Amino acid sequence: MAPKTGTRTWAVLVLLFCNAALSLAAPGPKPKPKPPKPIVRKEWRTLSPSQKQSYLSAVECILTLPSLTPPFPNTGVVSRYDDLVYTHIQQTYSMHFTGHFLPWHRYFTAVYETILRTECNYTGAQPYWDWTLDTPASQFPNSPVFDGDTGFGGNGPFVETDPSNPFNVPGRTGGGCVENGPFAGRDDIVHLGPGDGVTYNPQCLKRDLSPYFAARYLGMNQTQVTLGQGDYGWFARSVEGGPSFEASGVHGGGHYGVGGTLGQMGDLFTSPADPIFYLHHANLDRLWWSWQKLNLSTRLTDISGPINLMDYENTAGGNVTLSFPLSVGISAADTTVGDVMKINACGTGGVLCYEYDKLYTIRP
Repeated sequence: MAPKTGTRTWAVLVLLFCNAALSLAAPGPKPKPKPPKPIVRKEWRTLSPSQKQSYLSAVECILTLPSLTPPFPNTGVVSRYDDLVYTHIQQTYSMHFTGHFLPWHRYFTAVYETILRTECNYTGAQPYWDWTLDTPASQFPNSPVFDGDTGFGGNGPFVETDPSNPFNVPGRTGGGCVENGPFAGRDDIVHLGPGDGVTYNPQCLKRDLSPYFAARYLGMNQTQVTLGQGDYGWFARSVEGGPSFEASGVHGGGHYGVGGTLGQMGDLFTSPADPIFYLHHANLDRLWWSWQKLNLSTRLTDISGPINLMDYENTAGGNVTLSFPLSVGISAADTTVGDVMKINACGTGGVLCYEYDKLYTIRP
């Protein structure tokens, strides 16, 4: 006998209800979250006045946040900003003139950028300073980064030095406390140094601009020579140059062009005490990324150079590899060279997540 219509309808409803319950009880896999988009670093002079002010306000913030470094007697590590200066001092001899010089500073600058964004409410990316736009020498002091209203302030007054001092930077023009801009008139903005001193030593921010030195080593000609190197080892050596003023590269060009003899930027240990340090190193990183992008598949893994300072013949140790460890102290987790080779990895094969709006290219 055929079932009644009402019974059949009821059975169908029960079946549908059970299927729905099973679907709710055993949901399918959730879609993977999309990886974050890289933030975009831009040249200082292209930022709007409000963007520049936002960045400078974040720098003021990090200058006042309390340090995370465990205190020691008469510590000069007072602020979060000092945490990074202290780290640079502690590792000066272990990461300059080495194969990991560029990876270490890439990570160091990115950590500074992250602190600005996560602890000081900065929403932008770390700006860079394209110094090739500020040569020849006559243009250098007028660079937008030295503007007293929308930049980092300019030079200090000229201070005489002993003419026989072998460390006098050729063409230096200042040496005293910066006279304008957001860091002028402050006698305790720098707490560490000079040199490797880490006890409390309040100082003003000093600059000792050398337009001559900047024009010699920061022009497009020197940048092109560096960009044209065939492998990482020679590229890195071209960036750093040698230890003398006559054998500098773009790295020294920025430091001694701004810091000269008496300014913090010219101090191998305490150079991050000048906030322009981070714009300079962002552009060095941009130069490295520009070089990598010329042959990205090969240059994402192209690394070499000595583990020990200036040990280019490997008499004291071997070469740096992708597994070589990097540490920036208390401000971030340790990582490896391999983890910072790709700036826009965003968690996929690396710890960095940024890009540059423009890159250098090889000119004919």
